[in-house]
Amino acid sequence: NAAENAIRPVALGRKNWLFAGAPKGADASAMLFSLVETAKANEIEPQAYLKFLFERFPAAQTTEEIKALMPQHVDKSLLPSLPKPKPRKK
Repeated sequence: NAAENAIRPVALGRKNWLFAGAPKGADASAMLFSLVETAKANEIEPQAYLKFLFERFPAAQTTEEIKALMPQHVDKSLLPSLPKPKPRKK
């Protein structure tokens, strides 16, 4: 299924990432992987999305503004122009 396919790269690299150094580092890695995979699932090029997010997130003041920056809610016309990822095989 799509969810299993999305987490497969993380599962394959698990041994390489076994040690995050600290619980906060593990939390940060999990959040970053989640954002990247959610961007891919929404047909957004992850590099373009992360650039957009890192530029705009510091100015977000409210929960609504933060929610609008998430990959499933972002206005794609605001993202930098980079090639879209290839569609996932189903």
